[in-house]
Amino acid sequence: MADRVTVIGWDGSPLTAAARSALSAATLVAGAGHHLALPEVPPGAERIRLGSVDLAARRIAGHRGTAVVLADGDPGFFGVVRILRAPQHGLEVEVVPAVSSVAAAFARAGMPWEDARIVVAHQRTLRRAVNVCRAHPKVAVLTSPGAGPAELALLLDGVHRTFVVCEELGTDREQVSVLTSDKAADHTWRDPNVVLVIGGALGGTPTAPWLMGRDPATRTVRGWGLPTEEYDSEGEGPGTGPAHTGAGTAPALRAAQLARLGPRTGDLVWDIGCAGGAFSVEAARFGAAVIAVDIDPDACARTERAARRHGVLLQTVPGRAPHVLESLPEPDVVRIAAGGVPVVTACTDRRPERIVAHASTRDEAEAIGTALADGGYAVESVLLQTVGLDPGDWSERERSVVFLLSGRRANSP
Repeated sequence: MADRVTVIGWDGSPLTAAARSALSAATLVAGAGHHLALPEVPPGAERIRLGSVDLAARRIAGHRGTAVVLADGDPGFFGVVRILRAPQHGLEVEVVPAVSSVAAAFARAGMPWEDARIVVAHQRTLRRAVNVCRAHPKVAVLTSPGAGPAELALLLDGVHRTFVVCEELGTDREQVSVLTSDKAADHTWRDPNVVLVIGGALGGTPTAPWLMGRDPATRTVRGWGLPTEEYDSEGEGPGTGPAHTGAGTAPALRAAQLARLGPRTGDLVWDIGCAGGAFSVEAARFGAAVIAVDIDPDACARTERAARRHGVLLQTVPGRAPHVLESLPEPDVVRIAAGGVPVVTACTDRRPERIVAHASTRDEAEAIGTALADGGYAVESVLLQTVGLDPGDWSERERSVVFLLSGRRANSP
C-alpha cells in the first residue's frame, strides 16, 4: 500500500505550499491530462491518467511509495475522495482542497448560492437531475459526457430557464456563456463544464436562508392535506368533470394519495385532473417536479396561482387525457383524478413506479383496480370515510366516502 496518499484540488490558481510539498515528494501522480502537465509534477514520478477512479485506486493501493491524486476543484465535494476512501481500497488520504467548481461557477455569475440545489448528471441520473431543475429555481448541475447542457435543455422542453454554462473553469480555455435553455441544445459544449439553471418565478417574500438549499416549508403554511380553500380561494370550478367535486377533493383523500405515492426530490409527478391545484402544490412542496394536467384552462390557471402563492414551481398542461399525456416526459408517480380506465391504462403503459386513483362507486373502483392489475401493478383498494364534526356540539358537518386505488409496479421500491 502507498505510504501516503494526498489528494490535491486544483482550480487554476497557483498551487499552495502544502500542495507543492506533497507533489515534490510524489513517486506516483494520478490526474487528468492537464493536471499531469503541471510543471510541479516530478519528472521521475509514475503517472496515471485518470479515467476510472476505481482502477486508479487499485493501482495506488498496490504502489510502494508516496502517491498524489490531482482533481479539479474541491475533491471532497462530489469528487474522488469518496471513491478513494471506499472500504475496498483501504486508503487513508490527506486532502488539500481548492475552490469547488460550483463555487467558482456562481462566482463567475456574481450570484449567491446558499439557496441552490446541486446535482450530478450522468447518463443514468440525467432525468432526475432535470426534474430537480424543473422543481427548483436555482440549480447547479455538474455534468458529464452525454449528460451536458444540450441534453439538459432537450429534456427541459416546455420549461423556460436561463443557463449559465461554465466551460473548463480555471484553465486558459475557460468560457462562460449565458443563454436561454431553448438555445442550449444548438451548441457543442466542452467538458468539463458546470451549468447553472436559473429561473421560475416564486410567490411569497424570500426569507433569510438558514439551510443550504431552498426549503419550501419556509414559504407556506405548516401541514399537509390542508383544506382545499388553502390552495383554491376561488373554489374548485368545473375542472374535468365530476371527479373534481365532492369526495374526490377531500383533504383526507389527498393526504392518503400523497402517502402512497411518496413524491420526493428528483421525481416527476403527473397530476391528471389538477382542478384547483391542491394536490399539485403539496406534491411540489415535497421537492418533486410536477406536471399538472387538466382539460379546463381555468383549472390550470388556478393551479398556477396556487403554486405562486405557496412558493413552488410546477408546469401546467391544458388538454384532454389520455391524448395529452403522449408528449409528456416519463413520470415516476402518477395521481389520476379524472378520466377513468382509459387514463389508467395509458399511465400503466408508461410504467411509473406508483399510481393512485379514486372512485365513487364499487363498480368504478373494480374497473380501475382491474386496469391497474392488467398493467402489471400490485393493487391496494381502500374505502375511505371521513366525517367532519362541529367541535361545539359534535354534530356531523360533512361526510366523505370514496374508494382509493393504488398500484405499485412490480420490483419498484
